[in-house]
Amino acid sequence: MKTPNRRILRWKIAIQEYRVKMTIVHNSGNIHKNYDGLSRWALANTPDNPAHVPLAAEPQIPIEGINITDIGTEFFQEGRESYEKDNNCHILTSLLDKDCKDTALVNSLDEVWKYFYSEGRFQLFDSIIYHIKKHSCIMKLCSRLLINTILHECHDRIYFGHLSEDRTLAKMKHCAWWSSWRK
Repeated sequence: MKTPNRRILRWKIAIQEYRVKMTIVHNSGNIHKNYDGLSRWALANTPDNPAHVPLAAEPQIPIEGINITDIGTEFFQEGRESYEKDNNCHILTSLLDKDCKDTALVNSLDEVWKYFYSEGRFQLFDSIIYHIKKHSCIMKLCSRLLINTILHECHDRIYFGHLSEDRTLAKMKHCAWWSSWRK
């Protein structure tokens, strides 16, 4: 049987994973004095700590879910190239790439785009614009060819069974976004 001190050390190491999300508050009392050590001997977040977590230098986008498709890399390359042809996407790429706060550039966006940009709804990752809404982060499309490809993937593929309009829209809202996608 292991001694209580070793158990408490194991608990301390296990709890270190949650150090950012949780705090331990010491409430002194007569019961459970062996738990007193949890609030007193914090382990430093150093590489010799078994629960060491390096702090992220860049803000991270949480992954809420993963959508897997057999769309090739050409699709994404075509998406990057289509941003150059679309005025709003080109401006947005410039704004997001350098985290630019140029008000003249922001004002040159169309009203809908300006509204979404001011709300922080766009993110640039790997030179692809993503539209963020509540719990989803989906690719922004500009090219009619890419829009038709996504419609084909979400509606006509053998895996989806030629869904109705509502079910296709529900499926599509997790894959891609364009400014007039409901029309």
